[in-house]
Amino acid sequence: MALQNSGAISLDDIHVEVGGTSGTTASINDSDIRGMIDKSDGATSSFNEFYGASNDSYIGGTGGQTTTSGNYKFHYFNSSGTLSLSSTGAGAGSNTVDYIIIAGGGAGGQHGGGGGGAGGYLTGTFSASATNYSVTVGGGGAGTSPGNQPQNGSNSVIANVATATGGGAGCENGGPGGRTPAASGGSGGGGGHDYAPGGDGISGQGNDGADSPGPGASPSYPSAGGGGKGEDPGSPYAYNKAGGAGSSEGNANYNGATRGGGGGGGGYTWGTPGGTGGSGGGGAGGFYETYSSGNAGAGSANTGGGGGGSQYNRSSAGGGSGIVMVRYQYQ
Repeated sequence: MALQNSGAISLDDIHVEVGGTSGTTASINDSDIRGMIDKSDGATSSFNEFYGASNDSYIGGTGGQTTTSGNYKFHYFNSSGTLSLSSTGAGAGSNTVDYIIIAGGGAGGQHGGGGGGAGGYLTGTFSASATNYSVTVGGGGAGTSPGNQPQNGSNSVIANVATATGGGAGCENGGPGGRTPAASGGSGGGGGHDYAPGGDGISGQGNDGADSPGPGASPSYPSAGGGGKGEDPGSPYAYNKAGGAGSSEGNANYNGATRGGGGGGGGYTWGTPGGTGGSGGGGAGGFYETYSSGNAGAGSANTGGGGGGSQYNRSSAGGGSGIVMVRYQYQ
């Protein structure tokens, strides 16, 4: 709103414009009233100086990469940084900031291992303050290498606002690093032959990884897909299935992209394909045809996608890094 451009203006009209209650005491020298027309303390003012004046203000800020759409400004962080808000919203200007925080995806497991779970995908709002907000973008979990287990993804954070939890690694079915069950996380990793259950996801951030049929199943060495933001891949989840689908939800999604897909489970026995990665950046599981073919696919960068599980005797793939996005009314 704004005050009228002609005619009589009362002190009460001005007081209401700055958020006061009609009929309550006010002075033309009150700081909020003076601020509407940039007057210093004790300066002389006339009522006609308030024609068209408004108490509306809008959020302003810098940090990350930016784009606009209509009256809204978006900031998106592909790596860690600082969101610096220099002003807040009032009157016709909303003071609400929308956010999407996506953590790094988990790695897939080895030897027909389970797919990695997607990084936690959080949406929400907070009220802007004119201050700096530290932004952390979590990295994807590292895939297997000789002697090393697949790793969970790292958390993504807007400091003092919210934290998204890294995705869980898929079940590790063997190799130099030994055997480990699917890990829990924002979304859980997929199960495998030696440890059938998928890892648990966190409600509101993602979904559980799929269960494998487990030991004694036919064909042998089954693996399962990691959970995604938009989908629990299902349980039980038969041999070498796809990762769970991601999501495009949230007002702060500046380009409408789908993110947060789970990784596909890996192949093991000859000629068996790995599962496809979930939509939204999930990596595909490895295909076992020869010792040197069909490597697992990594989760896509800045999607939080889970990494694909590997075929026999090949390293599994890492998860994709996360992203942080915010949106607010800037005009």
